[in-house]
Amino acid sequence: MSSPADRAASIAALRSDLTGAGFAVAALTDLWGEEAAEALHRGQRVPAERALGRLQESALSTLARLFVLGRAVPADAARSALPALGTDGAAALGLLRREGGVVAPAVDLRPYAFVDALGPAEWWIVSDLGELALGHALPEDHVLGVGGASMTLSGLMLQRPARWALDLGTGCGIQALHARRHADRVVATDISPRALKLAALNAELNGVDGIEFRLGSMFEPVAGERFDHIVSNPPFVITPRVDGVPAYEYRDGGMVGDALVEAFVAGCGEHLEPGGVAQLLGNWEYHGYADALDRVRGWIDGSATPLDAWVIERDTEDAPGYAETWIRDGGTRPGTPAFDELLGAWLDDFEARGVRQVGFGYLLLRRAEGVPTLRRFERIHGSLGAIEAGLGVALDAALAAHDLQTALDDDTLGTLRLSVAGDVTEERHLWPGSDAPTAILLRQGGGFGRTVSADTGLAALVGASDGELSVAAIVGALAQLLEVDEDALRADLLPAVRGMLVDGLLSVPPQD
Repeated sequence: MSSPADRAASIAALRSDLTGAGFAVAALTDLWGEEAAEALHRGQRVPAERALGRLQESALSTLARLFVLGRAVPADAARSALPALGTDGAAALGLLRREGGVVAPAVDLRPYAFVDALGPAEWWIVSDLGELALGHALPEDHVLGVGGASMTLSGLMLQRPARWALDLGTGCGIQALHARRHADRVVATDISPRALKLAALNAELNGVDGIEFRLGSMFEPVAGERFDHIVSNPPFVITPRVDGVPAYEYRDGGMVGDALVEAFVAGCGEHLEPGGVAQLLGNWEYHGYADALDRVRGWIDGSATPLDAWVIERDTEDAPGYAETWIRDGGTRPGTPAFDELLGAWLDDFEARGVRQVGFGYLLLRRAEGVPTLRRFERIHGSLGAIEAGLGVALDAALAAHDLQTALDDDTLGTLRLSVAGDVTEERHLWPGSDAPTAILLRQGGGFGRTVSADTGLAALVGASDGELSVAAIVGALAQLLEVDEDALRADLLPAVRGMLVDGLLSVPPQD
């Protein structure tokens, strides 16, 4: 067994080799082209392989073929691509397997680029080989790399400074790495020893310290501890608990239905500091024709710790479609007897429990300092707005705006001079020949891409909000212009102003 010093030297050598080869997202895209890169995202490697076959061999192409495409390469080529680490060093780190005159990948290793509030950055992420490289269904202890759900959660992550953060169910460690960008210390937990091993390797490879890795289920490894920020992409997939159905550690939490998400909601509050925030992805079941968000609301209302809550459902899938998605995710191909058998088990389970469809979305929970003031349950099943640094920026601003407007009575709110956000556009619809609009739509370009249906008064108030006049002054002027009662107009407009503040269509610039 190598010493810690030897391991550190090997990881430094690997870092040097990857840097020297230019092993980065942009370089790989340039290597095989945009179309091949898109095909790889869809799980198709043939276009990338064809592109590499037309190029002269280089360190970058060898590493790409080996670690991204999951193909064996000649041992001499691997040694040339890893001059500092060498193939023996790579094998000792668990990256390669030597097979005669060739070396084969033992893991997936690829660059990952992102932008957050601190700016652009790039890491290398090690995970287990996927279905394409393995040539068969995934093993149950598979450690997943950076996928769509991972990027969704990292994009949603609040980026405000924190002393202690918790990444529950860390997997390859990607959320812990992101959390360390704003937290002084991070605890990362998982039920999988292999996941913790790869997550620790990823932290070392990318020079990220301050992360403590702990083995255990749910909140057991942090009993009695509290955090300023908890993030989790938990194993929330709803899987039948019957023999013959694989239970993948990275996605199946071992509970029936959506009980794992319910358990997270029940337990997170006692592990949050007052004002601390928990963010997670989750599924929830629709039983018959009952509203699944009402079930989620019940979980939150039943928490022993008072919680503010903002729950967003992004999509739903009917029972057969949901089952098919996750059976394919495990590497079992449609049209095979194994696929049909698994689909039957899933549908039997859903039918027995009256599950008609499954919702997917995200939850933001905050330990309330007193009576909870935030109770927001909504469906956003369309496209979102564009924020390069991620939706976490918009969520953070929304929380701050919610707290601000909640603390103000209507008279104090009226004294504020507000500004319309720069990404808001106005759209008017008129019948041909008419001067009066039949519909006025205020559209948000960033954030959640919201559209607000406005009447003439609200549209005029928003249009006049340039940071110069107070809300009360604008309402007074509009009442005279529209020849309506000022108090009635104020009662009509101020609730909309509060909502638009939270949603980011209006903001509070620095007041004199």
